[in-house]
Amino acid sequence: MLDVRRVTAGYGKVAVLHEVDLAVAAGECVAILGANNAGKSTLLRVISGLMPARGGQVLFEAHDITADSAAERVSRGLVQVPEGRHVFADLTVEENLLLGGLRLGTGTSRRAKLVTMYDTFPLLLSMRLRQAGTLSGGEQQLVVIARGLMAEPKILLLDEPSLGLSPIAIDRVLDVLLAIRKTGTTMVVVEQNVQLCFDLCSRGYVLRQGRVVIADSMDRLSAEELRRAYFV
Repeated sequence: MLDVRRVTAGYGKVAVLHEVDLAVAAGECVAILGANNAGKSTLLRVISGLMPARGGQVLFEAHDITADSAAERVSRGLVQVPEGRHVFADLTVEENLLLGGLRLGTGTSRRAKLVTMYDTFPLLLSMRLRQAGTLSGGEQQLVVIARGLMAEPKILLLDEPSLGLSPIAIDRVLDVLLAIRKTGTTMVVVEQNVQLCFDLCSRGYVLRQGRVVIADSMDRLSAEELRRAYFV
């Protein structure tokens, strides 16, 4: 479904990614792991079109999308949930969700999808008229995940969904992501929380200094391999 082939990228004169390869099949949940500054979020930005690749290719459903804009990729069904819980603080929860469904058009399609989101996220139904900026960090994270799902993604790209959350909020987010996975939605998850990825994902790629150093199933990743990737 998604193929990243020998991708290089960077900021100014600084190279961040070095010929990275990654493949994701339909229905998979794949983790991208690594220490700070390993290039995880940069890789996700290249995949989503928020940052250009300097070399290599990004293919989605066998189409070369390397030169496509972020908006064009969203229209193809590639949707990113960004790091940092970027809600529209002055809008209500429901208004935030409806913005996520803009690619569905107006009218009944978006409203029908909204009902589905409230079934998946019953907590959001109870606070649908509250301003998103008044919610807790964990609640805001649920809003941005639901907003991403409103676009009916073929693949959902999640950047650090547990960042800055309490243990209770992380458990709530994990429960939601597990429920999403059961629907067959393809996911790529960038995370520092290794345990969340073990609970959620079937395969993982570990980056170190912008290179893939491990690519394996999560159940075959050993603590020693991860320690070397993170700290050596």
